[in-house]
Amino acid sequence: MPTYDPPPPIISGLRCRCPRCGQGKLFAGFLTVAKECDQCGLDLSFADPADGPAFFVMSGVGIVVIGLFAWAEVAWHPPIWVHLLTTFPALIIGCLASLRPVKAWLVASQYFHKAEEARFSSLGGHGEGGFGLRGRARD
Repeated sequence: MPTYDPPPPIISGLRCRCPRCGQGKLFAGFLTVAKECDQCGLDLSFADPADGPAFFVMSGVGIVVIGLFAWAEVAWHPPIWVHLLTTFPALIIGCLASLRPVKAWLVASQYFHKAEEARFSSLGGHGEGGFGLRGRARD
């Protein structure tokens, strides 16, 4: 089996490429993660960034665009129709342009840092593992 030197997550994320080889396409659609890499065959079923990309993109783009909106209002006092013609398209275009690379960056970070779901070793064993009354340190 070949060995790979994975690129840093930010590089493969910005390029929207496979987190292992850095060459294959990460997406099968606009935001649909491919089933596997078309170059190295990496199974991408681990990739589940959930709502993280949307949250980060909406927060970041929203702060920047609304900051510019407020600055323009204070500096120039333009009519409301100018704000409507500039602010909403800036929000929509900014979010759509950055959503795909941010999602790819989060998927690459999951692979790079070997992220997985948490496991509880004492699940169902109440009072075990030092959390019960007998396991507590007494003062």
